[in-house]
Amino acid sequence: MKSNTSKAVLFAFLAAVFYALNVPFSKLLLAHVAPVYMASFLYFGAGVGIAVLYLFHWKEETELDRLSRKDLPYTIGMVVLDIIAPILLMMGVEIGSSANATLLGNFEIVATALIAFLVFREKVSRKLFVAILFITASSIVLSFEGSDSFHFSLGSLLVLLATCCWGLENNCTRKISDKSSYEIVTIKGLCCSLGSFMIAQVIREPFPEWQSIFLTMLLGFVAYGLSIFLYVRAQRDLGAARTSAYYAAAPFIGTFLAFFINGESLSVSYFLGLLFMVTGTVLVVSDTLMTSHQHEHEHILYDSNGKKLKTIRHTHRILRKCSF
Repeated sequence: MKSNTSKAVLFAFLAAVFYALNVPFSKLLLAHVAPVYMASFLYFGAGVGIAVLYLFHWKEETELDRLSRKDLPYTIGMVVLDIIAPILLMMGVEIGSSANATLLGNFEIVATALIAFLVFREKVSRKLFVAILFITASSIVLSFEGSDSFHFSLGSLLVLLATCCWGLENNCTRKISDKSSYEIVTIKGLCCSLGSFMIAQVIREPFPEWQSIFLTMLLGFVAYGLSIFLYVRAQRDLGAARTSAYYAAAPFIGTFLAFFINGESLSVSYFLGLLFMVTGTVLVVSDTLMTSHQHEHEHILYDSNGKKLKTIRHTHRILRKCSF
């Protein structure tokens, strides 16, 4: 049991590390790939990679594990928002700081929690509200262009809009989260890739070279595909809440990668924003771990012959997942 838990923790941290590769390496590739095509091929790499894994897992699933007609509205919402969000992110990364963009990704926690609270009427703890204030303050500091100006940078604004889209997408995905993760990720990858590709064609973005396409797909498979796959594997032993808490390390890993890979200088406002963001994230992790210990439980469904059909985990919490 201890060995399984240790392996699950390793999977959760690897998921965070893989996702942290996204922004710094995307910043490099954006010199050769236009933003909308970038989003398209990132998703295509992830979708194809997970679809291949799904071929080996397909027979292990039952009909109850797969998406049904009643899941269609949330599935469509998930796909549409996952087309818009990465395009906004890539546009923001292209014209802004990758270190700031990586940290601003944690604003997704705020967007997810507020949408869940205001739209879906989910309960939000006092500690999480305090965390929201710290993360919002950090986002304001990181978005401010400098002491000689009083307006937000366009790059930061685009990243924040992307996190808001992912916040709403998280709530849509939560409604179908008891279904096959392989199927959900495959649908996300392939459908979002196609949607972004069509938009790139309409706005006449320059088609990238094949070498750049291959590298983008490889990044998508690792940073999106493998990340979400390891995230799901970690959930088996840690549960959803604990896995999401370990995953909160991703933005901080990404900022240091941005420093080394993109050669960006780190300003005073960055470190101030980092302080606020760390404080907010620690509060989120603390609240998530405490709540998961108290409220997370599972139900096992059996058929009429006593054969196990599926395991359903429930957690009464605002969860942060991989923004895929």
